[in-house]
Amino acid sequence: MPKYIRSGRLQQIPPYLFAEISRKVEQAKKSGVDVISLGIGDPDMPTPKHIVDELGRAANDPRNHQYPDYEGLLEFREAVASWYKRRHNVSLDPVSEVLTLIGSKEGSLHLSLAFVNPGDYALVPNPCYTPYRTGTLLANGLVHDLPLLEANDFLPQLGRIPREVVKKAKILYVSYPNNPTTAVAGKEFYREVVDFARDNSMIVCSDNPYSEIAFDGYRPLSFLEVPGAKEVGVELNSLSKPYNMTGWRIGMAVGSEDIISAIATVKNNVDSGVFNGVQRAAITALLKTPDSEIDRLNSIYQKRRDLVYETLTGVGIAVRKPRATFYMWCRVPEGHTSASFAALMLEKAGVVVTPGAAYGSYGEGYFRVSVTVPDARLEEAMQRIRKALK
Repeated sequence: MPKYIRSGRLQQIPPYLFAEISRKVEQAKKSGVDVISLGIGDPDMPTPKHIVDELGRAANDPRNHQYPDYEGLLEFREAVASWYKRRHNVSLDPVSEVLTLIGSKEGSLHLSLAFVNPGDYALVPNPCYTPYRTGTLLANGLVHDLPLLEANDFLPQLGRIPREVVKKAKILYVSYPNNPTTAVAGKEFYREVVDFARDNSMIVCSDNPYSEIAFDGYRPLSFLEVPGAKEVGVELNSLSKPYNMTGWRIGMAVGSEDIISAIATVKNNVDSGVFNGVQRAAITALLKTPDSEIDRLNSIYQKRRDLVYETLTGVGIAVRKPRATFYMWCRVPEGHTSASFAALMLEKAGVVVTPGAAYGSYGEGYFRVSVTVPDARLEEAMQRIRKALK
């Protein structure tokens, strides 16, 4: 077989983080290890029944068997607008300010393809959810890291970005509640972001998939709640986390009409939209899921959060108790790198945790734990960790 040379842009991209985790897990399983993976944030609980039932009805309707519109059903976009108004008091035009996505990951890439030219910068948090970085590279853009430091509550310091970078920057990524650090942001930070973007003719991309996963009475904000935000940016969101719909692949981009239109143009030339049956079920999720269902889900995650927090602090690991997301961002013990500690956990405990350096250089010294496994398995994982670090 001939060996084909990959494009330069593809050669810049490391193996996808979670594909690597899956590979290591399979290797361990083949060796006979009963692996408990706390490495991937994929809800373990089923999609609520009323949503699944609606998918069944929609899938049996022949009208949904043809190509969907690339921008999504108007009824779905209206449901998104209604949800944003109820949840965040943000008004959106469903025709021009809402776009259906095949999950929010592709929205980030399509945003880069729509606006980033070779030599343009994207301002990307470090550590971060990796598609912000890889999407920029696939668009032949340049990445400028924004260090997220614990001393600054894992918020970027925009005033420290070099002026020569700011002048060439097209997109600023923010994401709170944050993956992987679990940090949250308030309106004061978002006001700073809006002013910074307006002063420097820059697009803000707020990625907000954990807006509904929160604890202790905390209610995360939308970037769009700040005056002027809709003029300078978009927010990506998804039904994956609050409705346990990761495999359904449906999300939305909302915000600036001009930015939404550009993303839509890319989508019109790249994909064929989301199956209408999934959109019909997503409408049911947004409009007919009671708040009590989200509260029930969060109460389960909060109980798991508390178990992991008590276990890890009990064996001397420093970890902040998160107010949102279903992750824990933890300091590795002294003498370890993030990779060596993750390897130790897999070898000694049969437990997968994610090394912080996988999210960027400023993630070194940390590891991430996901609590999206059944209670009994999480309890067993904690018992194994206690034993391994005794």
